[in-house]
Amino acid sequence: MYLTHTPYFIQSLFPSFIWKVPTNDKKIFLTFDDGPIPEMTPDILDMLDRYDARATFFCVGDNVRRYPALFDSLRKAGHALGNHTYNHLNGWATDSIPYFHNVRHCARLVESDLFRPPYGKLRPSQTQFLTRHYKIVMWDVLSGDFDQSITPEQCLANVLENAQAGSIVVFHDNIKARENLSYALPRVLDHFSHLGYSFEALTPSWLEDSLTVRKTA
Repeated sequence: MYLTHTPYFIQSLFPSFIWKVPTNDKKIFLTFDDGPIPEMTPDILDMLDRYDARATFFCVGDNVRRYPALFDSLRKAGHALGNHTYNHLNGWATDSIPYFHNVRHCARLVESDLFRPPYGKLRPSQTQFLTRHYKIVMWDVLSGDFDQSITPEQCLANVLENAQAGSIVVFHDNIKARENLSYALPRVLDHFSHLGYSFEALTPSWLEDSLTVRKTA
């Protein structure tokens, strides 16, 4: 069970997380979790390049280690990079100290202070520590591309029906998501481009705006 749109009341319960970017401009922030992998990442880069789209890739450290050239291609294409732990750990199922070491190991490889916990799961003690060192980026729209029980058309609808200006949208750079992502991503890019939207990476300037809003809210 998962929510394709994160309700505001849930976002408000965790004000130290970044859920979306506060802007009325026609900007959407696509994010891709789990890569880089040779089976998916080059295709995703090609799709993004066709629309001059920039995105943010939350990378698993062990994949960065295994495929350094692929990881370098993300940076060279102008995309932002983030940390998704070294071994895709579930924070609820992992003791905090080993979890912190795993996050730090990945951070050294990706050289980023952006962090997204796998499955969106963190213990309160983990949140308290990690927010002192990283910007924790969640999402307000979950495509569900990883869910092999839904159709590609439903995956597309999950995004088209929920994304709006400033939305942070989650896709996955993994084999399990291949069928849904390959169908939905180009159609998301085409749909919103025709509506006048552009696709931006989560750069420091966008995130600083988000942090400022949270501090004054």
